[in-house]
Amino acid sequence: MTAPVNSSSLRQVPFAKLSALVCALTVLSACTALPEDQKTAETDPYENANRAVFAFNMTVDDYVLEPVSDAYRQTAPERVQKGVQNYVSWTSLPSTAVNSGLQGKFENAALASLTFLVNGLTFGFADLMEGEDRPKREDFGQTLASAGVSEGPYLMVPFLGSHSARSLSGRAVDMVLNPLGAFDAEAVETAQTATPVVSTVSFRAAYFDTINDVKYNSLDPYARTRSAYYQQRARLLRDNLPEQDDGLDEFEDFFSE
Repeated sequence: MTAPVNSSSLRQVPFAKLSALVCALTVLSACTALPEDQKTAETDPYENANRAVFAFNMTVDDYVLEPVSDAYRQTAPERVQKGVQNYVSWTSLPSTAVNSGLQGKFENAALASLTFLVNGLTFGFADLMEGEDRPKREDFGQTLASAGVSEGPYLMVPFLGSHSARSLSGRAVDMVLNPLGAFDAEAVETAQTATPVVSTVSFRAAYFDTINDVKYNSLDPYARTRSAYYQQRARLLRDNLPEQDDGLDEFEDFFSE
């Protein structure tokens, strides 16, 4: 599939370049793998580099994300916060529709498209489909999993957090495939630029106490964050991979640690 090239896409080039640079630095920093006897997880061969990036991300959280999200949740009315969550969810629906189609999940693709169009009447801030069936989130990382692409190593990415090599590649493709990029309207371009920041603050505020518990009350916040990531991805990938005894049990105690 070829991504549409238009003025909107071109305006996103600086962000795309920054993302590519971040990913490249991450890969380069991860070039030195740990010896087998020093790994704390088979999926994390570049743990030393990942821990250094995690420390950087925690510093960003200390000085920017945590105070901003705390102020947001303390001052913004609940209906405003709910509206923002609805908007963030709405912006992901085109990707879900595209990836559902690529995976042959046409019912989910149709539901995501319908929900996107109906809630588009409020630009996503109000959920006019509340109480109806919800589309299941699908991203290109899940599409790659369905195609049999291996997960690859665990990577901690600056600003973006936990990823596998597969999910990081999928994230980059989702940015290119997003049909919203086909619109030239200034409002759409502005929304696309602001959405990653809004999404990050909204997510941090919604899970403020849980994330702070991991951050301040864990013996090893890095290892617990890694476990949380794999737990979340395993749930998303349940219907993308063949049934197997996949070791999910090792993550079940995450929230009770």
